Amino acid sequence: MKHVPALFSLEGQVAIVTGAGKGIGRACALALAQAGADVALAARTASDLEQLAEEIRALGRRAIAVPCDVNDEQALEVLVQRTVAELGKITLLVNNTGGGGPTNPRTVRGSDFGSVLAWNVVPAYLLIQKVAGPMREAGGGAVVNISSMAARLAQKNFSAYGAAKAALNQMTRNLAQDYAPYVRINAIEPGAIRTDALAGYLTPEIEAAMVRATPMGTLGEVEDIAAAVVYLASPAARWVTGKILGVDGGTEVPAGA
Repeated sequence: MKHVPALFSLEGQVAIVTGAGKGIGRACALALAQAGADVALAARTASDLEQLAEEIRALGRRAIAVPCDVNDEQALEVLVQRTVAELGKITLLVNNTGGGGPTNPRTVRGSDFGSVLAWNVVPAYLLIQKVAGPMREAGGGAVVNISSMAARLAQKNFSAYGAAKAALNQMTRNLAQDYAPYVRINAIEPGAIRTDALAGYLTPEIEAAMVRATPMGTLGEVEDIAAAVVYLASPAARWVTGKILGVDGGTEVPAGA
């Protein structure tokens, strides 16, 4: 039997993490580095990335900061090229971009609805397409897409965001078939996670409703998602692909339902 702690080691791996400047992305990048990976950090704000890169280097790992807009395909190409050139290869990818809050289906224009769909799906699709070759050349790799429990919950005012994340989930399942056995592709559905982005939305009443809807009785932390990313990226998950992992405190109904 293999030594279990070694199955979770990412020693010798090289990861790209998008949306790495804050919140879940930042926690994922740090966790991957703590597990032994070198990391290419991508987000729009260069100062956030540089600060995180210094923290990762202090852990004894290599890190590069690559400011980019994931909606710009050329920027994604530069991200992949720089990672290979400066860190030597690509074996891991965490797609952590996208978003979209509540929207009123009676007033949202089709173009805005389409933008939410595109933002949550297209950059992930393109990056997987661009890293698949380098991953195969490196002997294989793993992708983790950050989705949302909104993909499976039926709730008011989330038609755009819920549809976008459901599309990301189905894309995950399908691309896992396309790229196996050399690239594993899975997704995580976070529940209500305490982040700066959520803080701007939370009121005491909303937080209380979220906690009531969560069987574990508390909001999640970014480290809860990061730990799941390390698992899915690691050799411990070598036989797992095309799966959607809910990390949501057991939530099955929307807050307030």
